[in-house]
Amino acid sequence: MYEKLVNYAAKQLELDAAEITPDSTFESLGIDSLDVVEMIMDLETELGVELDLEDQKISNFQELADFIESKLA
Repeated sequence: MYEKLVNYAAKQLELDAAEITPDSTFESLGIDSLDVVEMIMDLETELGVELDLEDQKISNFQELADFIESKLA
């Protein structure tokens, strides 16, 4: 899942995949809240799962990947 997120960010948000690490925060990469919402909506559609982040404290790529994987289990 982590690799899928990195590929998404590189393609859709025009980021350099080599600069994204598991600990990269969205803020440090210039990803704003609207970008995060769009990414989540796209992933929900692609994966067929609802990802409610409302009560989650997710600040980096690895945390998001772990959260998504927990929803797919």
